[in-house]
Amino acid sequence: MKVARTWAVALVGAEGECVEVEADLSNQQPDFRIIGLPDKALGESVQRVHNACANSGAPLSRRRLTVNLSPASLPKQGSGFDVAIAVASLATETSMDASSLASAVHIGELGLDGRLRPVPGVLPAVVAARRAGHRRVVVPHANGPEASLVEGIEVLAAVSLAQVIAWHGGDVEVADVEPVALPDDDEAADPPLDLAEVIGQRDAVEALVVAAAGGHHLLMCGPPGAGKTMLARRLPGILPELDDRAALSAASIRSLAGSRVVELSRMPPFVAPHHSASVAALVGGGTRVVRPGAIARASEGVLFLDEAGEFTASALDALRQPLESGSITIDRAGAHAQFPARFQLVLATNPCPCGDYGIRGGTCTCPPAAIRRYLGRLSGPLLDRMDIALTLTRVAVAQRGSGPTISTAAAKAQVAEARARAHRRLAETPWSVNADVPGTWLREGPAAPSPVIRRPLDAALHRGALTLRGYDRVLRVAWSLADIEGRGQLGADHVGRALYLKKGIAL
Repeated sequence: MKVARTWAVALVGAEGECVEVEADLSNQQPDFRIIGLPDKALGESVQRVHNACANSGAPLSRRRLTVNLSPASLPKQGSGFDVAIAVASLATETSMDASSLASAVHIGELGLDGRLRPVPGVLPAVVAARRAGHRRVVVPHANGPEASLVEGIEVLAAVSLAQVIAWHGGDVEVADVEPVALPDDDEAADPPLDLAEVIGQRDAVEALVVAAAGGHHLLMCGPPGAGKTMLARRLPGILPELDDRAALSAASIRSLAGSRVVELSRMPPFVAPHHSASVAALVGGGTRVVRPGAIARASEGVLFLDEAGEFTASALDALRQPLESGSITIDRAGAHAQFPARFQLVLATNPCPCGDYGIRGGTCTCPPAAIRRYLGRLSGPLLDRMDIALTLTRVAVAQRGSGPTISTAAAKAQVAEARARAHRRLAETPWSVNADVPGTWLREGPAAPSPVIRRPLDAALHRGALTLRGYDRVLRVAWSLADIEGRGQLGADHVGRALYLKKGIAL
C-alpha cells in the first residue's frame, strides 16, 4: 500500500484554502472513490481523471483507489481539483518525485484527451497558495498569465497532464498538443471619458469632485437628459489609481466571475447593473458555487444604479449592510461565502415615473400617489447612507455655451491632492479616506470642530432634519471640502456647504 500526497485549493467566496489531496491504493475490489465533502462536479472527476490518464499514456491501476480531500469538513466545489487528483492517484503506483508533489499546488480541469482546461478563480487560488507558504503552482496553460500576476511563487503553465507528470519525474511521453485557450473576451475597453464634455452642470461637477476626494456616496435626482449618467460614468476617471492590494483584489473578483484576467488594471472598476437585476444578481449567490454579484464586482470602484427608482425595494435594501461593513456575506445551506464590498455607490433617479415632476414648463401627469410611491422605493435608511444628494435640472440654452467646467486630468490631480492631505491628517489613525472615519472620532477626536462651527448641525439634528448617522456624514463631506481647499481645520463655510449637499439645507 502506498499513499501519495499533493495540494489543491478550495475557493470559498473570495478566499481560498489549501486542500491536501491524498491518494491510497489498496488490494481490494477495483473502485475509485473521492471522499472529503465533494460536490457533484467534483464527484464526476472520477471519469475525467480515468480517461485523461489513459489518453496521456499513464493509465490508473485497476485496484481500489481512494482519494481524500482534507480538511474533510470544508466543502469543495468545481472541477479545479482534477489535476491534483490525477497526479496523486498516479503517484501511488508510478515512480514520481514525492517531494516535488508534496510541495506543489495543482489547479485545473482535465479534458478526456488529457489536456488542461482553464478554470475561473485561478488568481485568488494562487494568492491562497502563496499565503499558505507554497512556492510552486501548476495551472492550465490558458491561466498562466493570470497566475503570473502573483509575485513570490513559481508558476508552471501546463498544456497536458503528461507534461505535469514529467515535471514531477514520471516516465511518460509528452506529446506536442494544442493548448486549450480561453474563450474570446468580447468586452471592448471603453474610450476615455472627459469631464470637460459636461456642459452647464458646474455645481454637479464640483460635487462629483468632492465625492471622489472623500470616497462619498452620491445620489442624483433629475429629469431625463440632465446628465446623471454622463456624470456617473466619469467618476472612475477622476478617482486615484488602484494600489497593488486593491488592483489584486479587483482582479481576483473578475477572475471568480469568469472574466479574462491578463493584467492588474489600475482603473477603478465601474459596474452598472440593469434596473431589472434581482437581489441575487446584486449580492451574489448560486446553487452550486457561490459567485460574486455586482456589489463585489464593484469593490474598489464604483457601483452605479441608474433608474434607481425602478429597482425593487428588496434589491435596494440589500445595499444597506455592505455600505456600512465594506463586505457582503452570503449564507447558503452548504456554503458560507464572503466577498469584499468597498465601493462608492452612485444612485441616479427621476423625480417621478415620467421624469417631468417639478420641472419648469414640464408636462408631468403623474398622480401624487404615484410620485410618492416612486420616490418611496428609495427607503429612508438607504437615503440616510448617502453622503451627497444632488438635484439636477436640464441644461438651458443660455448654459449650453458656458464652456467646459474642468477636465478629467485637472479634476484627478485635485482629488489626488485632497486625498494626500487627508492621508497626512489621518496618519496616526487606521483610516486614510474621509468616508472611512467613524463618527465618534469626527465628533470627539483631536480635530473635532468647535461648538460654534457645529451649531448648524446641532440645530438640524435637534429639529429632526438629520439623524446622527447623517450628522457624521455631513462632517465627513465637510472635511473633504476642507481638504480640497487645502485647509487644516473645518470652517463654518465647509459645514454649511456639506449640509447643503446632504439635505439641501441652506444657512
